[in-house]
Amino acid sequence: MRVEDNVTASSRVTAGVLFGSLGVLGFSLSLPFTRMSVESLDPWFVAFGRAAGAGILAAGYLALSSRRQSAGVPRPGQVDGGAWPTIAQLRRLVVVAAGVVIGFPLFTSIALTQATAAHGAVVIALLPATTAVFAVVRGGERPSARFWLAAGAGFAAVLGFVAVSGGMSGGFRAADLWFLAAVVACGLGYAEGGALARELGGARTICWALVLALPVTVPLAVVMAHALATAGATAWLGFAYLTVISQFLGFFAWYAGLARGGVARIGQVQALQPVLTLTWSVLLLHEHVDIGTVAVAAVVLGCVVLTQRAR
Repeated sequence: MRVEDNVTASSRVTAGVLFGSLGVLGFSLSLPFTRMSVESLDPWFVAFGRAAGAGILAAGYLALSSRRQSAGVPRPGQVDGGAWPTIAQLRRLVVVAAGVVIGFPLFTSIALTQATAAHGAVVIALLPATTAVFAVVRGGERPSARFWLAAGAGFAAVLGFVAVSGGMSGGFRAADLWFLAAVVACGLGYAEGGALARELGGARTICWALVLALPVTVPLAVVMAHALATAGATAWLGFAYLTVISQFLGFFAWYAGLARGGVARIGQVQALQPVLTLTWSVLLLHEHVDIGTVAVAAVVLGCVVLTQRAR
């Protein structure tokens, strides 16, 4: 029985890593596409417009899920079906919405009007450690000492890179502060949403968070919808990606991964995101990435492997 339990736990972690990696792949393009969008669209419109559009898609998804529930009356809070969340779950969904529906998109949109996507990728690399901390505070998880050593090594590598590359020269810039605020908001939203996904499922967690935020996101998107006609096709392409993938479908895989493998552990897969984002920044935006970035990427990848092997 003990062997069977170990096999089941191992398979859940493996599934969690696969789902989490798929989510990270989708999220890795968020900063480059945000950078493309804010070049000709108001950053406030990009942030609230993408959330409003994704919220409409989420409402449609929840409606379809409810229709598929044909047998009996669904229980509040069950994972499958279209049941309404409980009051306690709604309170937690507000935290998710504040973090990943409003906070992170807004803060990164503002920051990317002042900094490159490549620079943002380096600062956002602090997100795995932040998510792990919130997993302990909000989710009650207790990672091992080996896990914290590996995660801390990745954290130190990122900070060292920022310092050496000049990101800390003369103190933090305003963009860095916005990026750091985004990291805190996103880490909280990831940890709360990952824990809640065990009860609601990954798809329904992000969908309910998006729908709850609609009374905020829709009016602000309308108010900030100016000079839209002058925006180019590239900006709208980026905005479409942010709406459909970054704010909606990417979370289906991401929260499913966090729910299966644990928020702290699967959250470390995010350490791959800066590497991918830097690659997209070069390919899509032609931003410069030097050999130091490649070296840090190798260290971060090694730290991710160690966190996944930590019991």
